[in-house]
Parts: sequence; C-alpha cells; structure tokens
Amino acid sequence: MMETNLPKQDVVVALDIGTTKVCAIAGRKDKHGKIEILGVGKVDSEGVMRGIVTNIEKTVRAISDAVAAAERAVGKPIKIVHVGIAGQHIKSLQHRGILTRQDDHDEISQKDIDQLVSDMYKLVLPPGDKILHVIPQEYTIDSEQGITDPIGMSGVRLEANFHIITGQITASHNIDRCVRKAGLQVADMTLEPIASAASVLSAEEKEAGIALVDIGGGTTDITIFQEGIIRHTAVIPFGGNVITKDIKEGCSVIHQQAEKLKIKFGSALAEEVYDNRIITIPGLKGRDPREISEKNLARIIQARVEEIMDYVVWEIRRSGYERKLIGGIVLTGGGALLSNIEKLTAYHTGMNTRIGLPIEQLAHGYSEQICSPVFSTAIGLLIKGIDANEKRPERIEEPAAEVAVEEMGEKEPSNAKEVGGKWYDQLFKKTKEWFEDEPDSEF
Repeated sequence: MMETNLPKQDVVVALDIGTTKVCAIAGRKDKHGKIEILGVGKVDSEGVMRGIVTNIEKTVRAISDAVAAAERAVGKPIKIVHVGIAGQHIKSLQHRGILTRQDDHDEISQKDIDQLVSDMYKLVLPPGDKILHVIPQEYTIDSEQGITDPIGMSGVRLEANFHIITGQITASHNIDRCVRKAGLQVADMTLEPIASAASVLSAEEKEAGIALVDIGGGTTDITIFQEGIIRHTAVIPFGGNVITKDIKEGCSVIHQQAEKLKIKFGSALAEEVYDNRIITIPGLKGRDPREISEKNLARIIQARVEEIMDYVVWEIRRSGYERKLIGGIVLTGGGALLSNIEKLTAYHTGMNTRIGLPIEQLAHGYSEQICSPVFSTAIGLLIKGIDANEKRPERIEEPAAEVAVEEMGEKEPSNAKEVGGKWYDQLFKKTKEWFEDEPDSEF
C-alpha cells in the first residue's frame, strides 16, 4: 500500500532486494513520458535467500552500499525508496466482491470501485499472511457480465472478480526493517513479477495473452496476462542458484567455479554444443586440476532448466489460460542470460519464446549496462514508483497562526514580526477592554 503522507519526489528511487544482488536505480519521467535513468547502484547480496531476508545486518549493508552508489550518480541524498517483494511465501487466490448501490440512476464512480477493493482487504486470511495487491478482473452490473470499465454506467448490483496476492507479514516487515535501518523510508512495496512485467512487456502483448517468466537467483516468478489484465501469479522455489548447485555437485568444484562455468561456458541445450571442448578447472591447493566436457556441463544445466520449465507449464495449465496465450512466453531475470534457454523453453513448452529486455519505457540514451534482463525488476519498480509518485497528492502546510486569525475575524498578519508584536498587542488591548466593561462581581 502507498504511504500518502510522503511528499512528491523530483527523483524516484527503486530498490530491488534480490537473492544474488541488491540494486538501486534512480530516475524520473522526461517531457516525452519516457523514463530517464539518472543513477544505478548494484552490489552482491549475501543476506537474502529465495527472496526472503535471512540476515538483517548483511542486507542493511548491501542496501546502504547500493543506495550510496546511486546517490553519487544523482548528486543528491536519497531518503525514500520503492521496494519489491518476492519469495516462495507469495500466494494468490480468486475472490468475488458484491456492492449493492442505493440509487440505480446515479452513475457508477471510482468511489464505488474503491469500496469494492477496500472490502477485499477485509478478507480473513491464514495467520501470519497479509494482502499485498488486489487486482480487479471483470465486473458484472445487474447480471450484465464481462465489463472491464464500469465507471459511468448505471446499475444497482455491482459485482467483480478479484485476483488477490498475499504474502507473509514477517517477510514484508523484515524488508521494511532493513530499509529503515539503512536510513531510508519505504514509499510502497510491489510484487516483483508485477514490476518486471511493467518493464519488459508491451501493451499489445498483455492484451494478446502472455506469460512472463522471471528466472531470478532464488525463485522463478510467473505472471500471466490476458486482455491487458493480470490473470495469474505464482512463485516457483527454484532459480539460477539451484543450477549453480547442480554444477558444483556434478563437477565436484567450489561454488565460485560453478558460477563461472555456468556464465562463461553454460548452455541450456546440450545438442547445441558442437565443439565439445574440454574445460580445465584449477584444483584446490596442491591438488590436480579437474576436466569436464562442455556437453556434459550442458546436460547438467539442461536437466535442471527442464525441471523448472515443467513447473512453469504446470502453473500455466493451472491458470486456465494455456490456449489463450497468443504471445507465448517472455523470459527475463538473470537466468534468461543462459545460452540457448529460449530455444529449450520453446521446445519444452511448445510456445513462442523471447528474451525480455527492460527497455520498453526507457528514454533514448540509456546505458548499455542496464539493457539486461538482470535489471528488469529494478526498472519495473522504478516505473511503478514514478506512477505512484504522480498520483500522490501535494501536501499543503498551513501556518499555525492562520486558524486563530480566521476565528478572530482579523486580517492575516503579513509577517512573523507583526504576529509577535503589533497584532498580539491589539488582541490583548481588545480583551482588556472587554473585561473592564464587565460589571463588578459580587465576590
């Protein structure tokens, strides 16, 4: 939920607290409505596992370092951030809301929609869970179904289907605690796959029907769109770190070597490896080096990626939109950098697949560094943050003396000196005259 007591910002900052990295991106909207990136800070993450904070101090240090790097680029202090939340604790459910209106002649307004959404936040959830997002699907007005925008229509009975996303209270509290310990304030908290969709999907793809698969370090997040509406969200508790772990165990190497093998020589499709080079891995102190063929490395990777894709297919089928996704699948996140992963996904799912880059809404002249699926979530959070910042009302602070002046019916003083001197002298003199005119008291 957005905090309404925060001021509008000239520069908006997004904070992506991930399993492998913590990234802070500062930006603003230019005169053409595009996002202008002003600063980027990216550091390794050590205190997060599968999207959940497991070490407060390490996470606070990473947040501070990432924000400090963005601050240096922007040239001004950063105090408010828009944060993402993810993890295997995220769940989703469908619910139907009903609102009976008093007058069928009055037009349905945004206030009626807000009332329906507000009622969804009163749902009874399992202990320890909270509602993160309430997303309207279709509306029904007096038995007329399939309405996407009911504002301006007339009717007594307004119904709506909602896609509700929930998460653990403790998970969001730990993120908030880390941000506050870093000397920052959380403006709002957005589900990371929803943010990623804002940065890599076009309006046409969302309308046609598409599944966004964000392969992160700890989790793989799925968001399904159809007719421009989020229809399904899910989190699979496997990501790039599991592939690295398989390489570590399969090749008997340390974690850092396994990560380098995955990035430099890894392929998600073994049959695409033609040269079958032999990769020599330095041994531990005083031990002989190890050798592994590139094709065997690809087989280890392919087995795990296929398992992840099995879960993706299962979630797509569970959503009920398997045959309605004209746009197919879009892969993003750090895992999308794996060689030939789009080919494997297309073979394994039978759906058109492309790699999603977070440049849909960026202004020209952006750095080549951020033209990577790794930054999809962070840039998506920035886009969501800028939209929320524009909707935030301006705060008007009135001077304390103004109320007293209006009550007395006097003209507002022109400056502080007048308030402290002549104006109060006149008020005291007038009050004195009132008391002097009073008849003598019997006591």
